[in-house]
Amino acid sequence: MTSPLAPSTDLRADILALKKERNAVILAHNYQIAAIQEIADHVGDSLGLSFRAQETDADVIAFCGVHFMAETAKIINPSKTVVLPDANAGCSLEDSCQPEDLAAFLEANREKNYYVVTYINSSAAVKALSDVICTSGNAVRIVEAAPKDRPILFAPDKNLGAWVSQQTGREMEYWNGNCYVHVEFTRESIRKIKDEHPNAVVVAHPECTTAVRLLADEVCSTEKMIDFCRKTPVRDIIVVTEANMLHRLRREVPEKNLIPGPTDRCACAECRYMKMNTLEKLYLCLRDLQPEVTLAEDLRKAAETPILRMLELSR
Repeated sequence: MTSPLAPSTDLRADILALKKERNAVILAHNYQIAAIQEIADHVGDSLGLSFRAQETDADVIAFCGVHFMAETAKIINPSKTVVLPDANAGCSLEDSCQPEDLAAFLEANREKNYYVVTYINSSAAVKALSDVICTSGNAVRIVEAAPKDRPILFAPDKNLGAWVSQQTGREMEYWNGNCYVHVEFTRESIRKIKDEHPNAVVVAHPECTTAVRLLADEVCSTEKMIDFCRKTPVRDIIVVTEANMLHRLRREVPEKNLIPGPTDRCACAECRYMKMNTLEKLYLCLRDLQPEVTLAEDLRKAAETPILRMLELSR
């Protein structure tokens, strides 16, 4: 059983000391709390962090995100120790597409010979059933590279899939999944904030619904939001994605007035899974090297193939 912290522990200093002792690298997703972003070696979206995980020479990867992200790091780094602060940090998209359900669907539709494009927000077992993985940052490129003579099944995010189809002109079938955070933004909530800031531009994540995306001036991944906010001449920007993305944006684009996109219920939207990670849990996972991500080698190898295909197509 993990022993608790002493009340006097200086978490930041102790995390940095442990990181050096373990030869560890700390990767943090853009949706992590501010304190974790500020101590991480790299902060980014799923695609950027996949590259960082692939390139690292560290012995230990502490992945501050949700479970599928740490699992992806393990898939492409089998010899490294991969830990995450909270093993229960899940994802509604991952939950929406169970491997046995996808396997059954593909078996029942075997004659269609689907080319399966799977969003990285999925389990290793689902990745292993896929032809290629994608992120919101490279999904258009991945679909454009898909074989023209095979129908595409896009899983699990139907909203991202619909946006990619619009961008590429490629018809696809979609798994019926969504991100519970991004579907909380509504046409009414975004119209209201636009009315309050009539000179603002809107940048939205493609996991949002079509009704919300149609109100946006730009739809893009979190990493591309930084470039958009930096380059737009407009000072007021309504950002329609998970609330902690604004912390990174404010650090990197301090001259802009960044306004969190509201939902119908609150002034911003937070992912409860991303917020399960804390500095204390990060310290403990580096101290104890637990919770550790482990995978059976046959599953890891099967999941690695479509991930490496994605990384190669994204370079």
